[in-house]
Amino acid sequence: MVGPQGEQVGIVRIEDAQRLASEADLDLVEVAPRSKPPVCKLMDFGKWKYEAAVKARESRKNQTTTVLKEVRFRLKIDEHDYETKVGNARRFLTAGDKVKAIIQFRGREQQRPEMGVRLLRRFASDVEDLGSVESTPRQDGRHMVMVVGPLKTKAENKKQQAAEASDKDDAEKGKGESRRTRKNKERVSTEPKDAKPLSNSMADYLPDELKDL
Repeated sequence: MVGPQGEQVGIVRIEDAQRLASEADLDLVEVAPRSKPPVCKLMDFGKWKYEAAVKARESRKNQTTTVLKEVRFRLKIDEHDYETKVGNARRFLTAGDKVKAIIQFRGREQQRPEMGVRLLRRFASDVEDLGSVESTPRQDGRHMVMVVGPLKTKAENKKQQAAEASDKDDAEKGKGESRRTRKNKERVSTEPKDAKPLSNSMADYLPDELKDL
């Protein structure tokens, strides 16, 4: 039997184990029924179930699903279309998704697989700062396929975005404080240098000819 804090109690009779559980106001739970002898533990089973459910919810919340996005090329693709495809792939990789690059061969193009390999290698080079090749180019009939995986997972991207948002907020706060400080300095500087301090005596504000009366 194992105690509530994980301490080893030893081998005890089932009756004694049940008595100890009742005295401690805990449950006697069989945790390893197939071991010889079976292992039981004293615990608050209701509390354990609740904590396990909370951990499971947190685990599901932090899970991220990686999606396999497709980018399709023609062997004789023009430069503008190629750049568009690369831009889409970079956006997918930045979001933490994998990219499946597919070249579609037409007619006699199937006899020139080296041209497809060359195009996919160029594509891999253009996105290497965001992803790495997980599956090298392979030809399957009229198609040649290569898979590129993101360097950062979705969870890492979320952390980075949260950190950047926090830094931006701090920068905005700093700018606001700087503007207030600058306005206060301007307000002080607009006061006349020879300005006299205010007085609480009305006599100080009378004309000189009236002060002697």
